[in-house]
Amino acid sequence: MPIYALGEKTPIIDPTAFVHPDAVVIGDVRVGPHSSVWPCAVLRADSGKIVVGSGTSIQDGSVIHCTATHDTVIGDNCVIGHGVHLEGCRIESGSLIGSHAVVLHNAVVGPTSLVGACALVGNNKIVPPYARALGVPATITEGVVTSADIDVSAQIYIRNTSAYLKDLRLLD
Repeated sequence: MPIYALGEKTPIIDPTAFVHPDAVVIGDVRVGPHSSVWPCAVLRADSGKIVVGSGTSIQDGSVIHCTATHDTVIGDNCVIGHGVHLEGCRIESGSLIGSHAVVLHNAVVGPTSLVGACALVGNNKIVPPYARALGVPATITEGVVTSADIDVSAQIYIRNTSAYLKDLRLLD
């Protein structure tokens, strides 16, 4: 797997995390215990930092970036769907970001919240706890998400992390 230092900025990946060989991790990136980074995902922390908590999945084709003034921080037990773009934002624990959604600079997705597929959470936008954000730009509905809505998906990827660490092998 391509894991790169950039000057003095070196990724730190917990030994219980799974980073697929076709993912790319660059710079000041921290990946927590039992988290996973899937094929073609890119975590590039060249001018700030990226922090991924424990039990979080960064799924296929997602791009996680930061800026010199906005780190990207993802909490514990989050599900970051396929093709998601996160840049300079905070995703709090227990949240789900749907496939191809975008969350931008200084936005905050509160704990146990859901950003729907293809939604856009723009700069400085706040998604409160237990809320759902849908559309472009995202429209927020408060108090409609429960942890049960997200826990099932998070647990599937935590199990996949263990299985892939143990059983993934390249066939020629």
